[in-house]
Amino acid sequence: MAARPGAKPKVSKGEIYKSVVLRIFKKRYKRGQTSVSFSRADIKAAAQQLGVDPKNVGDLVYTYRYRRELPAEIRAKAPKGQVWIIRGVGDALYRFDAVAEEYALIRPRAGLAATKVPDSTPGIIFKYALGDEQALLARVRYNRLLDIFAGVASYPLQSHLRTNIKGIGQTETDEVYVGIDARGAHYVFPVQAKGGSDNHSIVQIEQDFAMCRARFPDCICRCVAAQFFDGDKIALFLFDVDGHGEAVILREAHYRLVPTDQISEAELDSYRTLALES
Repeated sequence: MAARPGAKPKVSKGEIYKSVVLRIFKKRYKRGQTSVSFSRADIKAAAQQLGVDPKNVGDLVYTYRYRRELPAEIRAKAPKGQVWIIRGVGDALYRFDAVAEEYALIRPRAGLAATKVPDSTPGIIFKYALGDEQALLARVRYNRLLDIFAGVASYPLQSHLRTNIKGIGQTETDEVYVGIDARGAHYVFPVQAKGGSDNHSIVQIEQDFAMCRARFPDCICRCVAAQFFDGDKIALFLFDVDGHGEAVILREAHYRLVPTDQISEAELDSYRTLALES
């Protein structure tokens, strides 16, 4: 159906988000800055000035924190070797921070061998999983991948934990496990899952550490990122915090869930040899 004469052309959600975040950054940024603060009120004001309606202000921020690259005009203002991330710094308060690219981006390492694990996922889960992230969390859970990966007996405690952290604002963790090791120490494992083309953000890992400090102060916190990649592989990352308060990767491992008859005797012998040598 042809548009009515004089009607404004429809603008996509992505274009609206881009125009609003650009307006905010250009207004707030001064040459040489590596931190640029803004608020939910700034988002609403920018949208009003542009004559657009982002409808869901929270989704606009979420999109650029976790799902999509910032516009090229913003990326170009980051110092060499750095990229912008958006941190929460309070209720409805945010900040663009320029950080080292290798710190900000969490991606599966090329060339790392994938360990085959007998697939224990119930068939009905494959039929009714509502999305990549839910399917990934289910596979991690039913195949005890966290136990295998971290070497700790772990148990799912809560899915989609939302909480408000002082100095950050609202956070959400895809799944929280608690566990116990051979020495009796208690652990908490916040797990963030990504599937498809989505990428993990270090922002979520930082927030999960803050959540652990606030909600599980008596547990050892080890944050986990899970990622589908290369079709059927699962990458798991285990994080700790270094002496400067930055999240660091303790371990990365890749897994492939397969029927038991797809694990050869030679592969089992190789896994056995590695276990005896460690």
